[in-house]
Amino acid sequence: MSQKNETAVLALALLLTVGIVGGGAWWFTNQNSGDKINIFTSNQKNESNLSIQERISFGEKTLITSDIAPQKKEGIQALAAHNYAKAIANLESSLKLKRNDPEALIYLNNARIGSGKNYIIVTSLPLGADPNIALEILRGISQAQNEVNSSGGIKGVPLKVGIANDDDNPAISKQIAANLVKNQQVLGVVGPNTSDATLAAGDIYNTGQLVAISPTSTSVKISNFSRYVFRTVPSDFMAARSLANYMVKILQKKNAVVFFNSQSNYSQSLKSEFVSSVSLEGGQVSSEFDLSKTNFSAAKSIEESTKQGADVLMLAANADTLDKALQVVQINQKKLSLLAGDDVYTLKTLEVGREQAVGMVLAVPWHIKGNTQSDFPQKSRQLWGADVSWRTALAYDATVALIAALKRNPTRSGVQQALSSSDFSANGASGTIRFLTSGDRNAPVQLVKIVPGTRSRTGYDFEPIQ
Repeated sequence: MSQKNETAVLALALLLTVGIVGGGAWWFTNQNSGDKINIFTSNQKNESNLSIQERISFGEKTLITSDIAPQKKEGIQALAAHNYAKAIANLESSLKLKRNDPEALIYLNNARIGSGKNYIIVTSLPLGADPNIALEILRGISQAQNEVNSSGGIKGVPLKVGIANDDDNPAISKQIAANLVKNQQVLGVVGPNTSDATLAAGDIYNTGQLVAISPTSTSVKISNFSRYVFRTVPSDFMAARSLANYMVKILQKKNAVVFFNSQSNYSQSLKSEFVSSVSLEGGQVSSEFDLSKTNFSAAKSIEESTKQGADVLMLAANADTLDKALQVVQINQKKLSLLAGDDVYTLKTLEVGREQAVGMVLAVPWHIKGNTQSDFPQKSRQLWGADVSWRTALAYDATVALIAALKRNPTRSGVQQALSSSDFSANGASGTIRFLTSGDRNAPVQLVKIVPGTRSRTGYDFEPIQ
């Protein structure tokens, strides 16, 4: 494609990104909120000049700074003043106005506990850097907390949840981990989100002997990384094998090129595993294109791919390079088959990719229509008023796993021993939760395809491949 045509396509992609209001009843618009708790007193500063104390909240402040209802604001102020009755009333009113606010639901459950006995877990999320993803994860955690506390707690003891904003920054994730390790009341952590943040903070959690379960970190480097680091999401090894198998056995194509981000642990992991898996299936990856390079050109990359006889484009992009990956989708014009990892599984892909993305096959950990036997989709719809994403489901599973472990032994060492036990299991959104000795979830991935549809309100949907 000529430079002039490439410019026109990129302009169209930009207009679509800016002009289309993300719609999907199944993909929530996100807000940000947060609060801190006084037991965290670190004075360390980060790039945005927020202390670690200011990044952690149990309801005394909001970590989501936009679009805060007056009722929620008053509820948070009441919670900070230990006026639990007022906090409960205000937060209940706030949720009637905005039912899909997981931060408000967590703070409401914390307010209901008041000063009573409780077990504490904390979640480490990128509320500042990526509020959409953070709120997806937070919905799963708050749903699990709400369910266990509504049914009498953990053997009569309610679960309190703290929220930490790590901005998906490995350095900040480490600082938050250090603070959580020092507070012996914290019995488990859900998170971090990215593989880079999980690997960075994991050293601290391992040394401090505090369990962290990531619902979203897929890098193969996390396998056997620590006895205290688990995950409810399948590793990139599983995703890559499924995509390679689909490429060779179903599409019956054997020459692929991969687009990845060399600065992302997740992206590098998925790319490397895909290259190996394609080779094992009898195919080849003829070229690799680094989306993070300043001189990256989607048009030139596709031109080179075609010259090398490629018939498949594999997008191992992460969130930071999604825009460039979608440029590849637009310029490809459906000429070469498209495969992708779970970071491409976003509403933006449907909005921007549109007709050019139809037929793309992605490997994701979970799809709301993938397991007709599960009651989680119905329960989550009733709670949030819409369908939820895989991040919500896997965060729910991480929290359910911690709850099950706390039922066995509500201590840090007890939680680790329970999760590591060969007879451990819990019933989650995506089926039975069991962990391998590596800390990985013992579960398959789900392949989905982009097709025309109305569920997301973009004109296109992700549908499971049975």
